[in-house]
Amino acid sequence: MSDIKDEIDSSYTVVESNEISKLFNLKSVDIERYENLPEKIVPSLPKFTEGKIQASELCKLFGALLPSSLTLDKHGYSMKTTQKSLEAGSSPPVKQLLDEPETVTTIETGYRYLIGVACLSDEEIWTSGDKNRTMKLYSINQGSLLKSIRTKTGNTPTDIAVAKSGDLLYTNNKDRTVNIVKSEKIEVIRLQNWRPKGVCSSFSGDLLVTMISDDYKQTKVVCYSDSTEKQTVQFDDKDKPLYSSSSDYITENKNLDICVSDTGANALVVVNQAGKLRFRYTGHTSSPQNKPFRPQGITTDSQSHILTADNYNECIHIIDQDGQFLRYIECGLNNPIGLCTDTYDNLFVAEYNKGQVKKLKFLK
Repeated sequence: MSDIKDEIDSSYTVVESNEISKLFNLKSVDIERYENLPEKIVPSLPKFTEGKIQASELCKLFGALLPSSLTLDKHGYSMKTTQKSLEAGSSPPVKQLLDEPETVTTIETGYRYLIGVACLSDEEIWTSGDKNRTMKLYSINQGSLLKSIRTKTGNTPTDIAVAKSGDLLYTNNKDRTVNIVKSEKIEVIRLQNWRPKGVCSSFSGDLLVTMISDDYKQTKVVCYSDSTEKQTVQFDDKDKPLYSSSSDYITENKNLDICVSDTGANALVVVNQAGKLRFRYTGHTSSPQNKPFRPQGITTDSQSHILTADNYNECIHIIDQDGQFLRYIECGLNNPIGLCTDTYDNLFVAEYNKGQVKKLKFLK
């Protein structure tokens, strides 16, 4: 195009000049060479075609990052900790505490003395009672009995919980066993010289168990993986016992702290994943009935709040993950003892003397 423009400009220059000789000598250019212009190139953008590959195939191609671990050696026992999945440490939506907690429903269990409650799902709860070898599964919405399971030895379960797999867990103080109910078959972990008390399932799927020695003088927390002991927590940095001889209930917080209600010391004892003491909570200055703090059942919610049943003051204490008191839940509770929460942060409270489970809403 620039060549054609130059030819036209040159012709105009000759025509407009006053030199006749140049005009006579003007020759037509060879326009044939301009007739075949080059083809116009229209580029097309590349298109990406999505492939289909399974996550398992990616793992085979790129490999996997194994969790890190650390091992501490104290008093001759081994303390091994493993990083949990992001599920445990992920940040949930922020929920605020309700100004007035409310009772959603009440479930009659038929026990004379109710001890334990554990959520199987958002629709079903397991319960256990004193001097009764039968554990009962109830529908939360209908309040109806769905299933009953008897302990293997006929002794009353000391504590109950639900494993990450959905299996029912229970401890038996008298026969020194931790029991896992799988498809109505019971797998047993037998202890030597120690008696199990509280039990819970960790986010990794391991079992955390509080246990007391046969002479009732020592208490420790043991972590089991597939019936193999992999961590023991018993002493602090100054080689002093972390727990009194009467530590009952246990749970794991969302930040992977291990929380124990130490009834004998009237305190909650919270250690981190490696077993190092973070804090002790010994109650709030103004308790509802001005009685000593008496912690029993313990659980946590999606906000990493720690909730414990105060049996003497007939209320629930809510503290944050660092041990700061937030508020009480009363709701007309009668001898609260066992606690658990579902995935919607509903709180279930086992009332010892009434044999009832109350479902409470305490978060917005």
